[in-house]
Amino acid sequence: MRRTDIGELTTFITIAEQRSFSGAARILGVSPSALSHTIRHLEARLGVRLFNRTTRSVALTEAGEQLLLRVRPAVADLEDALNDAATARNRPSGQIRISASEAGSRPLIRHVLPAFVARYPDIHVEFVVDSRLIDIVEHGFDAGVRVHEDVPRDMIAVRFGGPMHFVAVASPDYLTRHAPPESPHDLTRYPCIRFRFESGALYRWDLMRDGKRVSVDVDGPLTLGNQTLMVDAALTGIGIAWVAEAHVTGHLAAGRLVRVLPEWGQTFDSMCLYYPANRHPPAALRLFVEAVREWAAGAREAAPN
Repeated sequence: MRRTDIGELTTFITIAEQRSFSGAARILGVSPSALSHTIRHLEARLGVRLFNRTTRSVALTEAGEQLLLRVRPAVADLEDALNDAATARNRPSGQIRISASEAGSRPLIRHVLPAFVARYPDIHVEFVVDSRLIDIVEHGFDAGVRVHEDVPRDMIAVRFGGPMHFVAVASPDYLTRHAPPESPHDLTRYPCIRFRFESGALYRWDLMRDGKRVSVDVDGPLTLGNQTLMVDAALTGIGIAWVAEAHVTGHLAAGRLVRVLPEWGQTFDSMCLYYPANRHPPAALRLFVEAVREWAAGAREAAPN
């Protein structure tokens, strides 16, 4: 049997990840028919069907799933080795795919990426914003960003930023129409803006004060899966939002939003960039990790005691 080249395997992996020939074609810069031709030849040579195709969907067969599990990390390691070799002679290059929550990706995009992409123009960074806690290795990511307490034990974690505070906010217009709640339990009678994870679960508000915790299942006219949109909705007076304080600092200072139940809040551990401890990180990821470490160290030194 003729050896399969890395181009065929890259094509197979990209189609499997996108679950679409047209989507993979856009990423690889070729036509869908060219990808179909490549996969047909690969399937014929292997003697198995790798994809089940219909007019509306593309799904891996059992053989395709097994092949993907074996070849994706192998191809990633090979590409990393090639990029490392090129980096030794030329400018650093490569791709970094990061799974991150919105709250975790924003500080890195604002504070780390500008200098990083200016210094390493041949390194491409992709953030995939996802509210789910996923296995970054299984889903083909180089790294992840999550709250420290959610980072798996077999990962190397690089902390950045301080603790993350959640607060309840509403617009002044909303509070002219609704008397401010006096206790967390009162929130069940107020129109609120709810958050739904991509898993389908609704986020329950856990308010804390002096070690006391009150869990509230709020209701309201609007449910969103994005904190930035929740802030936008709160600004329009739709309801009370429970969001990270960092998202609303400017709005609170300008009076566009007001704290509701200001004595109550919730604090989470700091954010972390994390990556597998049992795998040699590619050069591009090592450089990005170092950039995050440097920024985090500088931010800690600049923080008031």
